[in-house]
Amino acid sequence: MDQIDIADFLKVDIRSGTVVRAEPFPEARIPAIKLWIDFGAEIGERKTSAQIADLYDPAQLPGHKVMAVVNFPPRQIGPFMSEVLVLGFPDAEGRIVLAAPGDSVPDGARMS
Repeated sequence: MDQIDIADFLKVDIRSGTVVRAEPFPEARIPAIKLWIDFGAEIGERKTSAQIADLYDPAQLPGHKVMAVVNFPPRQIGPFMSEVLVLGFPDAEGRIVLAAPGDSVPDGARMS
């Protein structure tokens, strides 16, 4: 495993947010869901695409807390511009489970 120093880690801006809207993303090559996430007043709402369709239903995602990297450059995913990278972990079957802070963590809080 490669090691990094604390300065490298501090460059990654990981924030908490709440999904405000979610839609299927049928144009994606791998089943995915479009997410609009509220990161609070400082950052605002950002959108992303996540390959989480195996475990999540778009109708049930609004209100779900998530963690995301907010300081990567935007990335074009087919016809959709992704502005953040939502974080998750693979389960035993390789399906992505969203990483989430506790409910008491406010939107926009930075991981430290």
